[in-house]
Amino acid sequence: MNIAIRNPIGRGDGEGSVQVALDPTVKIETAKVFAVYGKGGIGKSTTSSNLSVAFSKLGLRVLQIGCDPKHDSTFTLTKSLVPTVIDVLEGVDFHSEELRPEDYVFEGYNGVMCVEAGGPPAGTGCGGYVVGQTVKLLKEHHLLEDTDVVLFDVLGDVVCGGFASPLQHAERAVIVTANDFDSIFAMNRIVAAIVAKSKNYDVRLGGVIANRSADTDEIDRFNEAVGLKRLAHFKDVDAIRRSRLKKRTLFEMEPTPEVEAVQNEYLRLAAQMWAGTEPLQARPMKDRAIFDFLGFD
Repeated sequence: MNIAIRNPIGRGDGEGSVQVALDPTVKIETAKVFAVYGKGGIGKSTTSSNLSVAFSKLGLRVLQIGCDPKHDSTFTLTKSLVPTVIDVLEGVDFHSEELRPEDYVFEGYNGVMCVEAGGPPAGTGCGGYVVGQTVKLLKEHHLLEDTDVVLFDVLGDVVCGGFASPLQHAERAVIVTANDFDSIFAMNRIVAAIVAKSKNYDVRLGGVIANRSADTDEIDRFNEAVGLKRLAHFKDVDAIRRSRLKKRTLFEMEPTPEVEAVQNEYLRLAAQMWAGTEPLQARPMKDRAIFDFLGFD
């Protein structure tokens, strides 16, 4: 099960990379693959889960893979914290041939299939290895052949193998952000990482999802400066907060005009992403430049 190797500096995984690399033969070949990024706590899991449901409402077969050791990406879909891939592998002493699909793949709301990759204890290993093992297991059990959309919900904005590994599989990366300094500052660094990976992988930037924001003026100003586009806008709606507390997706909440408006925005976004977004050639700023660019005196 030696899927992870250390890259020599400057070879094969982007300029100057010392990331953990994955077996290049383990690929997702038939489904459209999206990776969702953003600052920690920005609402990636909420966005990912509701987007997965929106894809399923379009009649697509959807698989969501949570890539955070907290393994809380899919709980609104499954109504529980499901066992992680790393948990079940440890249970069989890492003999993956002893696992069955039902040991680590769980059906959530509206048929969305859910996997939580999990991760090693803090300071003891690389999350990139776990993502690689997850995709390998899914391929071994032929689960990707019956999937139309794979959506990776990726841990915050840390620069590690767990952050980078989904980019080796994704067709498009989208970034969730709020209309504030910290979120946009983090987005700029994420853009830089994705641009670096796109030199060696097929992944391209697909656009930006504005979340928890009444306005998008700072997001739009940044997008125009670096070559990004806003795909959707989700305001700070209390029903979204309550849906997390109720362990539900937004599509399971009592219909109100406010809830239906957000549902329709998710359905529109899913249809747009499925139809295909143009690859964006972004030009991220240096840290000091983005610091000076954001905000006002």
